[in-house]
Amino acid sequence: MSGLRFIDEFRDPQLAKGLAAAIAAEAEPARDYRMMEFCGGHTHAIMRHGVQRLMPPNVRFTHGPGCPVCVLPGARIDAAIHLGEAHGAILCGYGDLLRVPGASRRSLLQARAAGADVRMLYSPEEALAIARDNPDQEVVFIAIGFETTTPPTAAVVQQARRERLGNFSVLCNHVLTPAAMRAILNDGDTAVDAILGPSHVSAIIGLAPYRPIVEQYRRPLVVAGFEPLDVMQATLMAIRQVNAGRAEVENQYTRVVDEAGNSRAQALMEKVFTLRERFEWRGLGWLPQSALCLRDEYAEFDAERRFELPSFESHEPNSCECPAILSGKKQPQDCRLFGKGCTPDSPLGACMVSSEGACAAAWSYGR
Repeated sequence: MSGLRFIDEFRDPQLAKGLAAAIAAEAEPARDYRMMEFCGGHTHAIMRHGVQRLMPPNVRFTHGPGCPVCVLPGARIDAAIHLGEAHGAILCGYGDLLRVPGASRRSLLQARAAGADVRMLYSPEEALAIARDNPDQEVVFIAIGFETTTPPTAAVVQQARRERLGNFSVLCNHVLTPAAMRAILNDGDTAVDAILGPSHVSAIIGLAPYRPIVEQYRRPLVVAGFEPLDVMQATLMAIRQVNAGRAEVENQYTRVVDEAGNSRAQALMEKVFTLRERFEWRGLGWLPQSALCLRDEYAEFDAERRFELPSFESHEPNSCECPAILSGKKQPQDCRLFGKGCTPDSPLGACMVSSEGACAAAWSYGR
């Protein structure tokens, strides 16, 4: 079956039945197939459309660290709050980010309720407009996300330099998908037989960065689209690799992703950002060369260099299983707080906050 191309095919019941039958026929009963999806969009597609229920019992999906808001550690939230409260900066960030509790148990929204100037954005360009409109105040854009959202941040940093916006800076939290994959596969406590590669990230970086990982760890990786039939088709492709003893990078999402990715976006990222020596991830700990910071040429727009930031430590609420869920060791329902102390209306953990979080998906579709 070739890559799905037309809108009316993405959720076609007859195609779904055919894919489910093919998976059931090719999944060997004596073998386990543990598929880890590295994309919050995949997690929601699986739960919303009941994809797991269409699988044989020995084909299971495990949710990986594919939610950018979820993997941001509490210490970085506390650092952002500090910039607003201690330095009077206007803090700008995407909606889900504002609701994530920091290690202090306070969110950016709670800081706003206490008097900090915190503003929700739909795009980083809005932060530039706020800086232009408030020339006497510091404006900090809290940049988060994987490779997908990194180019827009690079673009606004370049624009700020062109305009000489001296009151604009970025608290950079951009992280890199391949580093997270290596961390998961290095962890002997997480069982992964094949990986469903992320959709939008792969549109930016292409297939090439995954090949060294597949060669080293001998795990098949199939880049998949967002729709339920995309996920099912990619699962079938991965099962065929496992059965054949192959470990290759394959591309189910051919309508968007190619080998090289988006060269213009990559060049923009390379010009503005450089690798950090290490960065903390919620659930994965401190990972080497797993995140980005601004290059020296753009140091004036780096909030970590502009302001004196104290050291903050990350820790989770008692009984919160977000780290284990993000690293694939547990499912949302394994958490004692799930649906009790922790709900979307009153989240204790990051995985219940974000629209891409595994706990939010399980609450909405999997109960």
